Amino acid sequence: MSKGLLDGVRVLDLSRVLAGPYCTMMLADMGAEVIKIEIPETGDDSRANAPQVNGESAYYINLNRNKKGMTLNLKTKEGKKIFKELVKISDIVVENYRPGVMEKLGLDYEVLKEINPKIVYGAVSGFGQYGPYSQRAGYDIIGQAMSGLMSTTGWPDSLPTRTGTAIADVMAGSSCCIGILAAYINRLKTGFGDMVDVALVDSMVSSLEIINMIYLVTGNVPTRIGNRYEAIYPYDSFHAKDGMVIIACGNNKLYNLLKNVIKDVNLEDELFDDNIDRVNNHEKLKAIIERWTREKDIDDIVGILLDAGIPAAPVNTIDRVVKDPHISKAREMFVDIEHPIAGKMKITGNQIKLTNNKIAIRKSSPLLGEDTEDILKDYLGIGEEEYSKLQNKGVF
Repeated sequence: MSKGLLDGVRVLDLSRVLAGPYCTMMLADMGAEVIKIEIPETGDDSRANAPQVNGESAYYINLNRNKKGMTLNLKTKEGKKIFKELVKISDIVVENYRPGVMEKLGLDYEVLKEINPKIVYGAVSGFGQYGPYSQRAGYDIIGQAMSGLMSTTGWPDSLPTRTGTAIADVMAGSSCCIGILAAYINRLKTGFGDMVDVALVDSMVSSLEIINMIYLVTGNVPTRIGNRYEAIYPYDSFHAKDGMVIIACGNNKLYNLLKNVIKDVNLEDELFDDNIDRVNNHEKLKAIIERWTREKDIDDIVGILLDAGIPAAPVNTIDRVVKDPHISKAREMFVDIEHPIAGKMKITGNQIKLTNNKIAIRKSSPLLGEDTEDILKDYLGIGEEEYSKLQNKGVF
């Protein structure tokens, strides 16, 4: 099996829970050697997260595959020294502490770049490294709330709603990964690293794209509109006999195809002639379309529309996603691993596919401190006696 495009790149991962580990998971899946450094005894907070399999967190296992694991107490002088020695022989550092924590430890970017000018330092936080809110705690739900996402998620008569997944964490982790790779490429050209500063709130504000533009251009404050899209219609969810189905007509050609399938004279009304007309009269148009969809099963509707060249999809429950032959099998979005304690299990695969270099999940997540001894002995030349002394001092 290929070692991956980032083979030879060493990452020191101080991050925990989701945003930072998602970033380093991406790097590890692409072949980087990621050394996850955790607090002794307790480790990453997410080790306690549900769901658990034989006492091991599936949450943690999924986000920390392909990584080595060691423990290190960065509050001790010996722990700081060891970390600095590792920085000398590494390429990337990733952390998601609140801004100022690494500075208090004496391990912030300004210190580390003196040790290794080539180091690329990725920092994920709630609100970024500077600004009036930089010292506020950041969690996914705060990123979703502060960015405006929650105010536009849900139905007109519902309360602001968090998305089902921790999308602010995922967006921030992805953004940090992109920034790190850009800084690393620049380092290859210049010989100097950089600091990547990513905020959960910034990442979500960026993701809102057209929502922001509606207000910036018109002055109208976007509100909750369900599954409808502001820019085009019909582009929405519709009731079927056994659930919900998506129909996405992004232009007049697709709408005309839909008319040919449904064969309802009301769809010929001039109220629906052009996309802007359909957006303005979406409630009337949805009622007409649903007279047709409510009489059929999801899979029948999707089949009919796809055969006619109209983009459509079922609103899948997760069990349907996992069993889907395209998503699960062909695209390998759910893969089997063997965990030393949890045993055989499936985890989520990597979404990036390369033609010449397969991105693979090569190993399960590390047990707490699993590789500490090997890393210290092999990379830093620490012998048995010194290792024992440091261990007795609670350094790892």
